[in-house]
Amino acid sequence: MALTSSSSPAFFTSSSKPLLSSKNHNANINPFSVQNAMFLKRRTKVSFFSGVFTQEKDVKSLKDELFDAIAPLDRGAEATAEDQERVGQIALKLEAVNKIKEPLKSNLLNGKWELLYTTSQSVLQTKRPKFLRPNGKIYQALNLDTLRAQNMETWPFFNQATANLVPINPRRVAVKFDYFRIAGLIPIKSPGSGRGQLEITYLDEELRISRGDRGNLFILKMVDPLYRVPL
Repeated sequence: MALTSSSSPAFFTSSSKPLLSSKNHNANINPFSVQNAMFLKRRTKVSFFSGVFTQEKDVKSLKDELFDAIAPLDRGAEATAEDQERVGQIALKLEAVNKIKEPLKSNLLNGKWELLYTTSQSVLQTKRPKFLRPNGKIYQALNLDTLRAQNMETWPFFNQATANLVPINPRRVAVKFDYFRIAGLIPIKSPGSGRGQLEITYLDEELRISRGDRGNLFILKMVDPLYRVPL
């Protein structure tokens, strides 16, 4: 609603007498109170910038701690229960300081991400012999402009999958796979059972933390913000 003089009469007075006489206008001003007010104003500004700096430092420390924790875990395939607990606790701390509350509205989500760690056994395939697991890098690409996603394995299988994304809320999407590619070459249409949900719980220009509908944790690092998923 626009602010007009008729809707806010308290800002005007019809009295012909001044509220304070010119003689006594400055009589009760305490110069020490003025100095204190100026000091408090400066201290508030310093506290604000100091708080922002401290928070940024804390986020960087948590990210460094997370990267150090997952580095020796072979994307989670070598993680013990204690390792999973430690990584999970660091992830929770980062999620608690997440600045981007609506990641599905952020361009930082677009591009190709490398999977650094997960608790998903369907991705890790730890029940298989190691030479039958995906041993090369694994990527996931997301594009908000087309609402498309793509999962990409590298050595030795080079399997791929593409999916449509259906936003549920500003943090969560439904994932509906439409095509799989064996060895990156042979397209197979999805039978319709390839579905799930993904919630983005932390996002910045370098790091993304997501959680699946089965409670699995995914930690990814941005590698190519210009990559676009094929339609």
